[in-house]
Amino acid sequence: MNRSWLLPIIVAGVAALGVAMLGATITDLGPWYQALEKPAWAPPDPVFGIAWTLIFALAAVAAVSTWRAAPTTRVADTVIGLFALNGFLNILWSLIFFRIQRPDWAFAELLLLWLSVGALILFCGRYSRLAGFALVPYLIWVTIAGALNWQVIELNGPFG
Repeated sequence: MNRSWLLPIIVAGVAALGVAMLGATITDLGPWYQALEKPAWAPPDPVFGIAWTLIFALAAVAAVSTWRAAPTTRVADTVIGLFALNGFLNILWSLIFFRIQRPDWAFAELLLLWLSVGALILFCGRYSRLAGFALVPYLIWVTIAGALNWQVIELNGPFG
């Protein structure tokens, strides 16, 4: 492996792991969540951990691939900023849904998360085809999560 790949891989890996761990510590599958009525098509709880692990790994690959392909420092900085914003929005959704227990507010925030993933796909895809494709499962999963979030609102609302 070329030495110039080492730092971006370490930074992207630590960032992905940090977002995943923080999101996991905020996610509380305790009595409140278990009591929520969920649609029949909702995936079993273990699927979420598997899906997010794959998504964060693919996002790290996309970040490294785009950062390495960035033609200027400005583009590289924009990549870092977009991924940082996305990580923040990812963690914020868990905080709103699980800790504040407001699926309705979480759904509104999820729309911003979905847009940030779309922006990542468009921006990163300009510089790295691999990155654009690697982020598509993330968009699909956030779309599924949005539909599930909406169903939780429909089946259990109003909240607050």
